Amino acid sequence: MAKDQEKQQWPGALTPNVDSSDSSSRNIANDLLAREAEKKQVKEETGKRELQEEDCENELGFAFSEKKKWWILTVVFLVQTSMNFNTSLYSNGLVGISEEFNVSEQAARVGAAIYLITYAFGCELWAPWSEELGRKPILQLSLFLTNLWNLPVVLAPNFGSLLVGRALGGLSTAGGSVTLGMIADLYEADRQQYAVAYIVFSSVGGSVLGPIVGGFVEILAPGDAWKWCIWIQLIFGGAVQLLHLFTVPETRTTVMMNQIAKQRRKNGQEVYGPDEIESFWQRFTVKELLYTWMRPFRMFLTEPIVLSLSLLSGFSDALIFVQIQSLSLVYKQWNFNSWQIGLAFTGFGVGYILAWLIFIPSFSHNQKRREKYPDDEHIQYESRMYLLLWLAPMLPIGLLIFAFASAGPPLHWIGPVIATAIIGVANYAIYMATIDYMICATSNIPLSSCLRFQ
Repeated sequence: MAKDQEKQQWPGALTPNVDSSDSSSRNIANDLLAREAEKKQVKEETGKRELQEEDCENELGFAFSEKKKWWILTVVFLVQTSMNFNTSLYSNGLVGISEEFNVSEQAARVGAAIYLITYAFGCELWAPWSEELGRKPILQLSLFLTNLWNLPVVLAPNFGSLLVGRALGGLSTAGGSVTLGMIADLYEADRQQYAVAYIVFSSVGGSVLGPIVGGFVEILAPGDAWKWCIWIQLIFGGAVQLLHLFTVPETRTTVMMNQIAKQRRKNGQEVYGPDEIESFWQRFTVKELLYTWMRPFRMFLTEPIVLSLSLLSGFSDALIFVQIQSLSLVYKQWNFNSWQIGLAFTGFGVGYILAWLIFIPSFSHNQKRREKYPDDEHIQYESRMYLLLWLAPMLPIGLLIFAFASAGPPLHWIGPVIATAIIGVANYAIYMATIDYMICATSNIPLSSCLRFQ
């Protein structure tokens, strides 16, 4: 009995009912309750009746057919792939950029670094707006600006202009905090794992797709290759933006309820959506905006589990981008040309697929356990990271193998490829497990606050 109670009070867990020592989750929940109380007061003063989810549940994202849900997820898959594709393809143009602007290749790498740094802050800036204004307009605006800022890069008159374009492109990228948020719009937390696994694959896969495509682009002369690296980003980004615009509906529940309420008022039913009770300026005060944008940093500093998972995920991703910059040095020892070096990155892709296949059987097993023990918080939340305990050690194992196998001839070149596949398994597992846990365990907090550090 004592053991069962211990499980239900899993220490340090970021779950809705946990009495955390730092009480950050409780403070956020209290702030949200206070916000609801203010809204209730406004309703009483205005006499407006708010439309509830149960009044229109058959019209919300949760009620979409499976076919429609998976089409939406497939478009989101392509959107997320294009976003991460932009982070890595640039590196295949370093030689051309170096020659074009008379800078060293090391200096040219600043364009890759600045994009990743501003990308992190871009997620921070875009995510809260997707919670309030809807996923579709925010994602469309983000894609438009990201595509637009490719132009000052490819047409840059000097290196400084190129860096500005890259920085603005990263800042304009909404990232997984919006695309993964759409999963929560379509699925209940207990049914989300297959969808999360699908979108996570697009995120990790997009990063290694860049060097694979870039390897073939580098067959061109350096002066042309670097420009085509940027043009391809623009073409890919423009195509997925149009696909998203014409085939994906709004999925954010509160925004859909606003639209449903407007339609019902036209039919004579006097109801209002969740965001129609108060005016825009009542909802978006300076204090409210600052608080919303500071919330993830607050969680990062006060929630040990958020800090730990974010550092683990960040370290794993950093290794991938370091290898994108340096893997060419390894394979040149075997006299690989540019497209052969690009294909060597398929090792990561094989690792991602293997990890995906490893996770899939665990989803139905975990779901049965959650249904059997609905009151056990460890089974409901932390069990989602069980596989991570076994797969995360593959990261240092893969790195050790890579270190010994990358010494060059007479060793065979397949050694580093196998090592990158092992690293890929760990990278996917870290991303998959932490995202799945964070979406579920913080379902009482706006999702964008949880995902922006992942």
